[in-house]
Amino acid sequence: MASPAPTPAPVPAPTEWPLWEVFVRSKAGLDHKHCGSLHAADPRMAIQLARDVYTRRQEGSSVWVVRSDQIVASDPGDKAMYFDPMEDKVYRHPTFYELPGAVDHL
Repeated sequence: MASPAPTPAPVPAPTEWPLWEVFVRSKAGLDHKHCGSLHAADPRMAIQLARDVYTRRQEGSSVWVVRSDQIVASDPGDKAMYFDPMEDKVYRHPTFYELPGAVDHL
């Protein structure tokens, strides 16, 4: 007689909350700057913790949190494709334009 199939092992519960990236805007009109990362169970907790950790001295006017696993980034190996100027596209570099004297202050 065949032996019964083994019982599958239970899936372990995650031991850490998801990682969130924190961005803070210091004053209205400025851009958000990346300040660091933290672990939180959900977006509401991430905002609360980000406020507590990164804006203790009222240095922020806005906080963004983004789950790290939702960020898509370019590959550093593709730097030339994304960031190097194209030599064959001179119109991207307006060095050959002559400005009229009336707009010389620009």
